[in-house]
Amino acid sequence: MKRISIMFGALALTAGLATPALADSGHANGHTTKGHSNGHSTFGRATLTGFASLPAQSYVPGSLPSGAAAGAGPINGVPVPFPGQPIQGFSGVINNHDGTYNVLSDNGYGNKANSGDFLLRVHHIKPNTKTGKVSVLGGFYLSDPYRKVPFALTRSDRVLTGSDFDVESIVRAYDGTYWIGDEFGPWLLHFSPSGKLLQAPIALEGVKAPENPYLNGGQPNLNSSKGYEGMARGIDGRYLYPLLEGTVAGDTPGDLRMNQFDLRTGKYTGKRFVYRLEAPGNSIGDAIAIDKNRFLIIERDNEQGDAAKLKRLYLADTRDRNRDGVMDKTLVADLLDLANPKRLGGFDTTFRFPFQTIEDVTLLDDQTVAVLNDNNFPFSSGRTPGQADNDEFITVRLSQRLHADRRAFI
Repeated sequence: MKRISIMFGALALTAGLATPALADSGHANGHTTKGHSNGHSTFGRATLTGFASLPAQSYVPGSLPSGAAAGAGPINGVPVPFPGQPIQGFSGVINNHDGTYNVLSDNGYGNKANSGDFLLRVHHIKPNTKTGKVSVLGGFYLSDPYRKVPFALTRSDRVLTGSDFDVESIVRAYDGTYWIGDEFGPWLLHFSPSGKLLQAPIALEGVKAPENPYLNGGQPNLNSSKGYEGMARGIDGRYLYPLLEGTVAGDTPGDLRMNQFDLRTGKYTGKRFVYRLEAPGNSIGDAIAIDKNRFLIIERDNEQGDAAKLKRLYLADTRDRNRDGVMDKTLVADLLDLANPKRLGGFDTTFRFPFQTIEDVTLLDDQTVAVLNDNNFPFSSGRTPGQADNDEFITVRLSQRLHADRRAFI
């Protein structure tokens, strides 16, 4: 009954919001200025409006030890193995619209071989930008009790681990279930509201990562850790738009495929778009739908700290107005150059978000977004050299409205 009530509530809300707010208004809505970023249109300078942080060494209460294969410690000052399951690696976020968020931890410690004792989990958190702290309210582990996964799992109890899947993106469908994007397949994974896998992993035809168990002696055509890093739920609720982090072999270097998946049929439609990175060595971190044509996408380089040069939020428009075969891009926020007039978080008047992996963005209102980092615990030290990064939550006010479809806020 809970799922039914959620579904009808969402459908009623969708019907009430069916009229988009300037949904077809064009990228940047005619209000951008020309600037850097290879001639793309740009917004003005964005402003930090909120900051909160969760200490790096935060663990799920009463959880099993982990990190036995993470490497010789200490790593960035953290002894190895760890006393519990770290609350870390935030690679996807869902806004619950009540001041709380569901955040997805990724595969654990960076690869299939060292993450078998990391249990995949969705955490329920509440950031407080007044106190600067993030509270962890609970969460749930991901599991396969119905034996939908056709290949061998790490644990006999079928609780999923970072050696089974590398989960990097999450959306909540209108029926209350979760869809999660994985990098090892790459797979689409469909879970109940409590984290139970509901159907067999769904493959992307013609694309296989090195960890895919069905290579059958063939060669992968996608690099490791380059699967579904971002995934947007279309504003109509019918389609998913999973976005690969890496270029498929044979495609133009730096071009990333965004595929369309139909939730009604449970199949890919064959329709896809191309997002072009500013440089082939960059990566994307997350993607969310703004309206039927535009997506807000995190793009980043692979550096951290002072070496970080590109951490940005782009609007990407599928209409391809210049007809170059790729999505049009508008720079809406430079995360390495945010105005901070109130010196939030104890930082200077220019705020930098200098993390190697920034993998979470969600809408708060038509001019404000929340952004979170994946701290790669305990390996990343972008904030302070030699010190494991915390999980940080920031709110950013853009210089202009997005003119988002109202359904983008559901």
